[in-house]
Amino acid sequence: MTMKISRRGILATATAMAVFASIGTGALAQDKIKLRLSAVQSETDQRSVAMIEKFGPMIADFAEFEPHWNGTLYGQGTELEAIASGDLEMSITSAQELATFFPEFSIFTAGYVHQDAAHQVAVFNDPLMEPFKKKVEDELGVKLLSVMYLGRRQVNLRQSKDELTVMTPADLAGVNLRMPGTDAWQFLGRALGANPTPMAFTEVYTALSTGSVDGQDNPLPTVVDAKFYEVTKQIVLTSHLVDLNYIALSKAAWDGMTPEQQEKVQAAADAAAEFGRQNQLKKEEELVAFLEEQGLEVYEPDVAAFRDQVQKMYLESEYASTWPEGVLDKINALGN
Repeated sequence: MTMKISRRGILATATAMAVFASIGTGALAQDKIKLRLSAVQSETDQRSVAMIEKFGPMIADFAEFEPHWNGTLYGQGTELEAIASGDLEMSITSAQELATFFPEFSIFTAGYVHQDAAHQVAVFNDPLMEPFKKKVEDELGVKLLSVMYLGRRQVNLRQSKDELTVMTPADLAGVNLRMPGTDAWQFLGRALGANPTPMAFTEVYTALSTGSVDGQDNPLPTVVDAKFYEVTKQIVLTSHLVDLNYIALSKAAWDGMTPEQQEKVQAAADAAAEFGRQNQLKKEEELVAFLEEQGLEVYEPDVAAFRDQVQKMYLESEYASTWPEGVLDKINALGN
C-alpha cells in the first residue's frame, strides 16, 4: 500500500508538470499537435488497423498521429506511467493495467462479467463509469476516450486434444498458461484452474515453440495475427473474458486542445473503436474454420462449470471487496 501511495504521488507531480507544459504548447496554434501512441500489438492487429485507418486521418488537420507498435517505444505495462510523466501522449491500455493503480477496475477484468461487445459499449457509456474515468484523470492524468473490443478470450494449448481434453477447470490443473504479469491477470488464470505464468506478449511465440509454457489465452484474431496456431494444437472455447482495451490519452494533451479539437479527437477515437469492433466480430466468425484448416482442434468445454468456478472465486476474493457497492448489479442490468 505504501508503494502505491508513493507511486501516485510521483505521478500526480509529473502530471501537474505536464499540464503546465501543455499550456505553452497549446498557444502555438499554427503547430500541429504530436500524438505518439505506444502499443504492444503488431501493425496488422485490428486495434492498430483501426487507429491507422480511422483515428489518424480524422485528426490530421491539426494533429500528427505517430504510432509505435510491438512495444518498440515503451514496454508493456509502462505506458501509463509514461503518459503520467509527460513522456507519452497515447496508449491502448487494459482494465488489468488500470487495476494496478486503482483496484476497483478489477471488476472489469473479472471473468464472465461483460457479456458481449455491445454490452462493453453500454457499460463504458453509462453513468456508472463516470467515477472510474474521473479517478483515472484526476490521479493518473490519463483520459479514457473509448472502449475497444478485443474479442472473447479462449484457451490455446500446445497439447493435442488426445493428450489433454479440457472440459472443466480441473482439467487445467498443472497447465502452465501464459498470462500477462499483473495480479489481476494472474488471478484469472488461477480461477480457470491453470498455473498462470507471467510473460510479455512479445515472448509468447518462442515460449510456446520451446515448451516453456503449455498454452496462452487470447481472442482468436490475436491467435491468428500472432501466428500462435503454428506452435499449438487446440483451442478450448472457454470464452472466459469478453476482453477490452481503452484508448487512453494524456489529460494534459487533451487540456491543451481547443474544444473543437477535443470534439474531433473524441469522434476519431469512437470511430476507430467501432471500426475495430466490427472487424473483430466479423473476424471471430471466420477464424474457427481457418484454425481447423491449420490442424487445430477447436471445441467448447462445459462453460457453465468454468463460469461457476470463476465467479465463485472472484466473489470470495479481495478483488470483490474493492468493487463499489451496487456496480456489478448495474453492469448486469445493462446486459441481456
